[in-house]
Amino acid sequence: MPLHRIFHPPGAFSVAEKTSLSERITKLYTNRGLPAFYVVILFTPIEKDSFFVGGQSTDKFIRIVVQHLARQLPNDQRKAEFSEKYEEAIAPFIKDKGYDWEVHVEEVPPEMWRENGLIPPIKFPEIEKEWARLNKPIPY
Repeated sequence: MPLHRIFHPPGAFSVAEKTSLSERITKLYTNRGLPAFYVVILFTPIEKDSFFVGGQSTDKFIRIVVQHLARQLPNDQRKAEFSEKYEEAIAPFIKDKGYDWEVHVEEVPPEMWRENGLIPPIKFPEIEKEWARLNKPIPY
């Protein structure tokens, strides 16, 4: 399950912008065959007096931490493609609004992932197979 934590100044995003940005991020995964319910996005507002870059407080910086749990990007080319598509997806909400930003993606070993205390099936559980049968993935 990809988890996206977006740390931002209060008021950086309207509810409509959060929804639209979340839809764009989710589409990065559904276009590759992952079910939408796997994608979790958390918006965390951080007050200027609690957000420091280089020792200085700021309200012009957005930090995004992405964790890939169920799937890993298999090679450097796919990692670069994902990063480019991610930057395109977030640009209208961050870059185009004049914010500075940083994104990093962590790939957590699937063996360290638990769902309700259980070890989830790593390779396409039945619900993923059914979803994939009904939806054709679209290449980047």
